Amino acid sequence: MRRPLIVLVLAIAAIGVFAAGLAALLDTPRPPRGASRGERLFYALCVTCHGVDGRGSWRASLFLIRPGNLADAARLDQRSDQYLVDIIKNGGAPFGRPGMPAFGAALSEEEIRELVAYVRGLSRAR
Repeated sequence: MRRPLIVLVLAIAAIGVFAAGLAALLDTPRPPRGASRGERLFYALCVTCHGVDGRGSWRASLFLIRPGNLADAARLDQRSDQYLVDIIKNGGAPFGRPGMPAFGAALSEEEIRELVAYVRGLSRAR
């Protein structure tokens, strides 16, 4: 009677350790202190797919999603601010990028502009 109880307790502890490790691995990073509103929005909405540096996330690759490389200055400079506003607001489907969700219902026009400014900064930081 005592042995099955010990095995059960050890199994529950092992599951708890595994779950804690998985939660730490999958936790979305937080923006640094003093981050601008655009950076906070990027961390909240974009980091899961685009990664902290804008080059893409391993999480996106798990689902076979290839988000745009926001750190590629040459490529990003070919796009206007209005294009970036439209793709953030309406999602990627109208532009042939079906993996990009639409955030127009969740963000104000001003927040979208701040997010665009932050994304532009990612390509210039490298």
